[in-house]
Amino acid sequence: MGRKIKPKLAVWKFSSCDGCQLSLLDCEDELLDVAGAVEIANFPEASRAIMKGPYDLSLVEGSITTPHDAERIHRVRRMSKFLVTIGACATAGGIQALRNFKNVKDFITAVYPMPDFIETLNKSTPIADHVPVDFELRGCPVSKSQLLEVLSAFLHGRKPNTHAHSVCIECKRRGTVCLMVASGTPCLGPVTHAGCGAICPAYNRGCYGCFGPKETPNTESLTRQWSTLGVDDPDIVRALRGFNACADSFRKESEAHER
Repeated sequence: MGRKIKPKLAVWKFSSCDGCQLSLLDCEDELLDVAGAVEIANFPEASRAIMKGPYDLSLVEGSITTPHDAERIHRVRRMSKFLVTIGACATAGGIQALRNFKNVKDFITAVYPMPDFIETLNKSTPIADHVPVDFELRGCPVSKSQLLEVLSAFLHGRKPNTHAHSVCIECKRRGTVCLMVASGTPCLGPVTHAGCGAICPAYNRGCYGCFGPKETPNTESLTRQWSTLGVDDPDIVRALRGFNACADSFRKESEAHER
């Protein structure tokens, strides 16, 4: 009998910090099972060995911020049977998408002594703005358990089973008292996608939305409640403009308080 051909896995980096790729490497014991189930064909963070495509599954980290990025993502898409974006940069433009609310040329001239050598786009945009994406996995960084679930799902031809509920549900499950109700602490938990395990509220800090908006978030209702807690518009804008500033619901609500 011939040797069974393993599916080819590729991991790609665009404009990002590499944190979501490290989440895969941080799987420790599970990583051996992953390596046994797939052929890691392209993963510069882990190995210099590169195999030619096409690839059965591509994991893409990072946002599109340069003309080169915009061209390269189309090549990645053509080589990939399935393409999954991982992390806030790839799904919502990342922290670098704060440039989208200002003139990027002002930043370039303030930071670089020779701005003419800097080639960048006016906006930082998620991968889905440029090519079709088969699944988006949110987080900054992504949850390694959710990442393993996504890998398993695509390898076995099924839909990934990741939570669609908010961080508030995670607080209830771990028995964490609601900070907004108990102490009037502003918290993005009601509108933020689950996946972090509600770490911040467990340590008496309001959620700051690192997993991005959950499905159908009512951001308007939440910010109205924040106003009753004494949070003013500039602070609301700052809270919504973090790692997922250009996720559609966060962006629109922040703009509503900027006018």
